Amino acid sequence: MRHDLQEISGFTAVLPYTLAMNFLAHLHLASLADSSLLGNLMADFVRGNPDGLYSAEVVAGIRMHRRIDTITDSHPVVKSAKTLFSADCRRVAPIALDVVWDHFLARHWSRVEPDVPLRRFVLRAEALITPALPQTPEAFRSLNNYLWRERWLERYAQRPFLAQVLTGMASRRPRLAALGEIYPEIEQHYPALEGFFWQLYPDMMQLAKLGADSL
Repeated sequence: MRHDLQEISGFTAVLPYTLAMNFLAHLHLASLADSSLLGNLMADFVRGNPDGLYSAEVVAGIRMHRRIDTITDSHPVVKSAKTLFSADCRRVAPIALDVVWDHFLARHWSRVEPDVPLRRFVLRAEALITPALPQTPEAFRSLNNYLWRERWLERYAQRPFLAQVLTGMASRRPRLAALGEIYPEIEQHYPALEGFFWQLYPDMMQLAKLGADSL
């Protein structure tokens, strides 16, 4: 897990973030698996073995999140998507792709979940997670101060916000400077990346629907 400053919504906020920014996808897959939304969203803020630190339900959610990360990192579609990027950007492509997948999920939410509007899903997630925040890591609580209020999960659908997130990450961590250059390549390969999303995400949804133990 890494913490830093990130520039969002036109202002610089003191905000911890992880390099896995696909919050919406993790929440959605957790809901399909009937897994803990809190555990799945919080997982990147918990180091090591979570047993005994949280309830069994939350621990199971943390472990589901970690398994999803492992599966997606090694998925053939993700490996193919990384090859679209130039040599200079390829090292940070996995980080950018996490945000890209959330972008397409938000953009196509009504197709993925035709019976549940994105706004309703987000409000439900917020209502379930917020009461438990006092017992969570400080960095995670800080994230929640912005995630819901600034409506990040919905704004992921907007290309300018996608670019802003990547630029903000790059500007605050020198070793991730290539993220500041990657958005034009995302635009260049946008149709191909969208196609890769539709190959990857239904696979992940199907696994989630089989239950957390199938992941």
